[in-house]
Amino acid sequence: MIAKRAQEIPPFIVMDVLEKAQEFERKGERVIHLEVGEPDFDTPQCINEAGYRAICEGKTHYTHSLGLIELREAIAEHYWTKYGVKVSPEQVLVASGTSPALLLLFAALLEPGEEVILSNPYYPCYPNIIRFVGGVPLFVDVFEEEGFQYLPEMIEEKLSPRVKAIMVNSPSNPTGNVMPPERMAKIAQFSPFVVSDEIYHGLVYEGKAHSILEFTDHAFVINGFSKLYAMTGWRLGYLIAPKEFIRPMQKLQQNLFISASSFAQWGALIGLKEAEQDVERMRQTYDRRRRFLIPRLRELGFGIRVEPTGAFYVLANAKRFSKDSYRLAFDILKEAKVGVAPGIDFGSNAEGYLRFSYANSMENIEEAMNRLERYLKRYRK
Repeated sequence: MIAKRAQEIPPFIVMDVLEKAQEFERKGERVIHLEVGEPDFDTPQCINEAGYRAICEGKTHYTHSLGLIELREAIAEHYWTKYGVKVSPEQVLVASGTSPALLLLFAALLEPGEEVILSNPYYPCYPNIIRFVGGVPLFVDVFEEEGFQYLPEMIEEKLSPRVKAIMVNSPSNPTGNVMPPERMAKIAQFSPFVVSDEIYHGLVYEGKAHSILEFTDHAFVINGFSKLYAMTGWRLGYLIAPKEFIRPMQKLQQNLFISASSFAQWGALIGLKEAEQDVERMRQTYDRRRRFLIPRLRELGFGIRVEPTGAFYVLANAKRFSKDSYRLAFDILKEAKVGVAPGIDFGSNAEGYLRFSYANSMENIEEAMNRLERYLKRYRK
């Protein structure tokens, strides 16, 4: 018999959309992908060269299970330079992506039945990983008019002895919104640990993102290189944790993953030190796309109450067209050959919304909007 945990875990619907789109592409159809959250840029050349150099120099063996000390030192320096927070390299664990990092974190943090507060909408993998290790996601509905952000009093109502952590994600997937620092400070005052997913830090277009470590040491930080450095296929992330959690998570890493990719770590090290201009070029390009996409979606009749200022997503209200986001997304794919992510993938409170990713060229985004306009004219009829 197949184990219950494998049978019951929900699919990642955006991947179902992508795979259906690939079926159309194999038949010769041209699909424009606005569903996946993957940079369309190539990895910066300095990172590629460092990874290739590491391979040529034989740096292809296991590293320390926590990661290369040089990389952990650079991550600690980055958090000091960027946020003014002191992090010891001994507080950093390098993993094969942020999803394995989350698995290690929640496996070390949660006893069966303990709860983690999550906003709804949320990144789909959060509750699935929490449940996988025996934890319980505890949802707080957040709303469009508030920029899909927690109100601190909403969190306070959910607190109990069973709550072990509060999860924050700023800039957010799926909304692209950035949490104000005063709100982060209030959340940090609550007694449980705060788990902060900071993978989209650096991709902010108005104001700035703040690390949870600016407000509390009672926190875990998830971050990595996939989004900011266009390194999705390199599979490299990291977590920063209170020191007492590092050894338990290290033992889990040793048993489950041994260590992260050696040459990917050498590439990431150079990325932190030398790729600043490449990152800024990508950030400015994303911003130009964002400034085009938001008004264009509004012209087409989608609702966007609070303009997103981070990541590369817009979560747009599509309820005037359909309250069944799953059916609508797959119909748009079938009829317009544009991939979009259905809101229901991100929780019940995102039903009736569609997530658009602008991690694609301006030319493709413009064509996608034109296709969507033609589709909606037929749809309204």
